[in-house]
Amino acid sequence: MRLRAGEVLRLRLLNKLAEPSNLHLHGLHVSPEGNGDNPFVTVEPGSSFDYEYQLPAGHPPGLYWYHPHHHGMVADQIFAGLFGAIVVEDPEPVPASAERILMVSDTSLDAGGNVAEATEPERMAGREGALLLVNGQANPRLAARPGERERWRIVNCCVARYLRLRLDGQELQLLGMDSGRFKSPSDVHEVLLAPGSRAELLVTAAAGESVLRALPYNRGNMPGMAGRGMGLGQPEGAPADPAGTALATLLVAGDPASPAAAVPAGPAPPELGSAVVAARRQLVLATPMGMGGGMGPMGFSINGRTFDENRTDTAVAAGTVEEWTLVNRSPMDHPFHLHVWPMQLIAENGRPVEPAGLRDVVNVPANGRATVRIAFRDFSGRSVYHCHILDHEDLGMMGVIEVR
Repeated sequence: MRLRAGEVLRLRLLNKLAEPSNLHLHGLHVSPEGNGDNPFVTVEPGSSFDYEYQLPAGHPPGLYWYHPHHHGMVADQIFAGLFGAIVVEDPEPVPASAERILMVSDTSLDAGGNVAEATEPERMAGREGALLLVNGQANPRLAARPGERERWRIVNCCVARYLRLRLDGQELQLLGMDSGRFKSPSDVHEVLLAPGSRAELLVTAAAGESVLRALPYNRGNMPGMAGRGMGLGQPEGAPADPAGTALATLLVAGDPASPAAAVPAGPAPPELGSAVVAARRQLVLATPMGMGGGMGPMGFSINGRTFDENRTDTAVAAGTVEEWTLVNRSPMDHPFHLHVWPMQLIAENGRPVEPAGLRDVVNVPANGRATVRIAFRDFSGRSVYHCHILDHEDLGMMGVIEVR
């Protein structure tokens, strides 16, 4: 779907599954109430629901995506392929010879060619599929001419896999992450995408063949599960391939293209670091007893509580700015996602970071912490925050927020 700031999106979700589902527009700054981006809606099998979303006039441009969000079934439905991309157009186009939307997902198939059911250990760890796909294809081939500058919009649609991306032999510039553009692109050699995150890259093509690879990333282990290759997408006991997995192959050949025009400046990042803070909170993400140093007696939890949609965990005053410290008391990374209201990362493990736009997924490192500031503007209502390792969300690592 392609949208512009200020537009109204109306759509109907018809559920032809044999189980309940619903829809979440990941990263969009829209109302969580009624038939908006409401995670508490249930669309039963054979029924439909009419959604309506009003984008604010100043909605950040960028790459977003949509997927189901019915609690307890999110990981299974996304692992089976239910997701799509949303682009909010730039007010001033970025000069590029081509735009590519690359939705990276993983899945596993059983002997009959059906999507494999996750085992209990896979759910506890966060499943990683044996197949890595780009737009449903295994290692598709892409073509460009030397000197062309392409815009690659990449979504990590994986249930639990982190994507450490490299495209050796090509010039890469990072244009933006998650909820909008940076003020100016920066040169990069690789990009790390936590589950649910997105990146926008400018790729200036150089002659030859290059492979977009997902390199190994160790997102940590839980006691009793060491040696399973967890976080590296490997079978039990198998070492990670240092060359990673080929996602797509770019062949650059032909007559050189003319140099691309300059990239217009993006909006300056919001100044939440100097904003008046109405409240400071600490949210502790923990794994079950025996799987993270004895933390989380009630299972996968936030502040010691597993998800209950009838309970409000965090009440916020509309129009204020809050500072949240996200504490990870487990020996594995957890990507934290807040619906509706984007976050600005202020510090990681106590070290200040330079503000660089807004994020809707912030990685909280194993046994570490991340500090974010959030402006609760434009909308009130109830929504959720959760770990975007979707098996962990389904197992209870999610809380309810109400802005009023």
